[in-house]
Formats: sequence, structure tokens, C-alpha cells
Amino acid sequence: MWCAVLRSVRAVRVVAESKGAGTVILLRKREHQRVNRLAACLYGKDSAIGSLLGVNKHESTSELLSPQAPAISFNKDDQDRLLKHSPDQPENPKVLKLAIIGAPNAGKSTLSNQLLGRKVFPVSSKVHTTRCKAQGILTEGDTQMILLDTPGMVNSIRAERHKLEKTFQEDPWQSVKLADVVLVLVDVSDKWMQKSLHAEVLKCLAKNSHIPSILVLNKVDLLKQKSTLLEVTGKLTEGMVKGRKAVIKSSKKTSDRSIQPDKESASLLKKETSEQPEGHRELSGVNPKDGGHQERTDKDLKDRSGWPHFQEVFMLSALEGDEVETLKKYLLTLAKPGEWDYHSDVVTTQAPQEICNNLIREKLLEYLPQEIPYNITQVNEFWEEGSGGELVIKQTLLVAKENHVKLIIGPGGELISRIAKEAGCDLMNAFLCDVRLQLAVKYRKR
Repeated sequence: MWCAVLRSVRAVRVVAESKGAGTVILLRKREHQRVNRLAACLYGKDSAIGSLLGVNKHESTSELLSPQAPAISFNKDDQDRLLKHSPDQPENPKVLKLAIIGAPNAGKSTLSNQLLGRKVFPVSSKVHTTRCKAQGILTEGDTQMILLDTPGMVNSIRAERHKLEKTFQEDPWQSVKLADVVLVLVDVSDKWMQKSLHAEVLKCLAKNSHIPSILVLNKVDLLKQKSTLLEVTGKLTEGMVKGRKAVIKSSKKTSDRSIQPDKESASLLKKETSEQPEGHRELSGVNPKDGGHQERTDKDLKDRSGWPHFQEVFMLSALEGDEVETLKKYLLTLAKPGEWDYHSDVVTTQAPQEICNNLIREKLLEYLPQEIPYNITQVNEFWEEGSGGELVIKQTLLVAKENHVKLIIGPGGELISRIAKEAGCDLMNAFLCDVRLQLAVKYRKR
């Protein structure tokens, strides 16, 4: 029922857009109020639906008018029309294209989802959950930020060993070339990632040194000793931020830390840039158009552990959402004047079925052991809107070994039911409608 109301309200918005910016703003405020009141009346303020729509019994009327990420249409034709629709340009539009790169399983998709305010990218504890680049669009006020989520960076040897698609090697580099700013995400809970930046990340930064970059230390909540962040930051930045020696500043919260360039307090860092070999400091002068320096650059990178040209450093927990809002506000300030690429109702460029497949695959990766989830073929058998406005999906999972069928279904069908239930909840969050997801498992000989 409430799905139909959402669609009717969205239709009112489209009509209003032809009447001027003032009318659009007013109707959008009223739209949000109507949706919140509907959810509260029908399901209660503490209901799952209310939580999904952003209803909170502690929010004031003014807080209810805060911007919420739009729903994604589960109709491919509607999504395609919206992507082709002329952007609703504000008076002074600003744009920022942000490429998020890092090692596999650093938390890039988790951070992207948090920044967008809606789950559109798959997340799993296993590596290589994201298989290709995808775009997320965050629109706030007169600013549009385009997030270029990418697969974890791997070298050619690892890609060949694990038979990974070409996208794993090509997409991160292509995204960086399109970006205005590069965000390097590092999992500081991984002891190996604490020692140095990923080799492919360093190579990418060096070859695109003209593009501003920022360092984000993720999963700080998993560190038992927060004091190690000081040493890690020194290694990964080589003691330099924004062209100056850096110092870490702590706020009242022990987990709330940020890095600021500071000339006078550099003694707090363990690694002084002045003590490093000359080759470590000369890289800032590398001209990406000058091929004569390429061999020297590659040789220098082998001896490096960090990048001394980050503009800022942030520490956060993408999973818990700690300090993500601080990062988002900072990123929005980096936007430059320019026309929007997408309508403000666009959240992602992915097709609805692609989102569905990715979110189901996320659960398969999470619950199935070893290589089994990587060898499953997903086939959408049915995708229709039900009589009550709900989305009905039937998908078949094809496996190459007969014994995998029982393993995926689980005792009494418990595992496949859990996967369908959790994936269905994620799809509800993406499409903002009721979702009935049915999964079947079949053996198909290859």
C-alpha cells in the first residue's frame, strides 16, 4: 500500500518540477512529511518500515525535512528514463567526481553505501565482492558527488592466478583518470596494510600525481591500541600531509582523530621526511606526461611505503558509520562549479537487476565456504510488480557440482531461506518497496 503512495508522491514531484524551483523544494518537504506520517500511522514509529524510511520518534519536525537518499526504481525502463532525463540543474551547480581505490576488502563499497545513505553496492568479508566499477550519485543542495566504486586493486600475477576478470586491473585505473579527487582507503586492522600502501595503489598514485588524493584509514574500531594509528599514519604518509610535516590531533573522543599539516609539531611523528632518501621526496616532481622518468619512478616505488602528497587524512569506521559524516562534509567542499551529470533522483547508474544480483551474491559469499560462491551462475526467472505494489523476484542459482546443491539449500532449506530473507531486506532498502524473493538451486553440468 505505502509503495503505491511513494509512487504517487514521486509523480507529483515530476509535475512540480515544471513549475519552478521554489515549488519543487516545498513539495519535496511535504513529500517527506507524508511518507513519514504514513509509515508511522500504518506501522508505528518503531516499525521496520518506519526505520527503513528514516522515521525516528526522537526527530523534530525540522529534522524530518532533512534530505534522504531517493529510492531506486525496480523497473528497468523507469531507471533508464531517469538516467537519460535532463538533470534538474540548480542555480549554481557544483560537481565532484571521486574515485575510491584500495586493496581488496578494504571497505570501499561499505564506505560508498554509507556516503550515499542507501545500500546499492554489495559488501562481504570475502575479497573480490565488487567485480567491476560502478557509480553512486550523492546529491545535496547544489552539489552532486559521483562516487566511482572500484574492485580491489590487484597485480597481473594475482589476477592470472585467481582467473579474475580484466575489470580488476583496468577499472580502478580508468576511474582515477576520470576523477577530480582520489580517495585511498586502507584497512588499518590488517597488520600488513599498516606497514605500507598496496603496491598497485602506490603505482596508480605516482602515475596520476596531478590528481589530488586523500587518505582514509578504515576499521579503526577494530584496533585495540589506538596509539598505533600515529605510527601507521607516519608510514603511509611518509610524515607529510598537504606538503608539510603532519601532526595528529585528538578530540574528546578517543576514536575521533584527524591529521592536520603542522610545521611546529612534526616531532610527534616517528618518521621525518628530511631523513628519508632523496628518491622518496623527488617523486612529487614526476610529470605524468614525461615518459623519460617512468623507469626511475617504478624503481623508486619498490622502496616506498607511503605517499607524501595526500591533501588530508581521515580515520573512521565505515561499517559503524563513525566519522563518515565528517568525511562527507569535507568531500562536498571540494566540489567545483560545473553542471550536474544526473538528475537529483538518481542514486546509482546500475540496473535494478544488477543491484539484485550483486546483493544476492553478497549473501552467497558470506554464507558459503571457499570457492563455491564464485562458481554460481545467477538467472532471473521472474521479475514483476505484484498487485499490492510489491516486487516479486524468482532467481535460480546454477551450480556445477551436484553436492553443492544440498550444501547451498542447507538442512530443511534453512540456509537458502536465510539468504533470501537477508537479500530481500537489502533490496527493500534499495527500492523502498516490499520485496518477495524466492531462490531455487539447480545443478547444471558444464
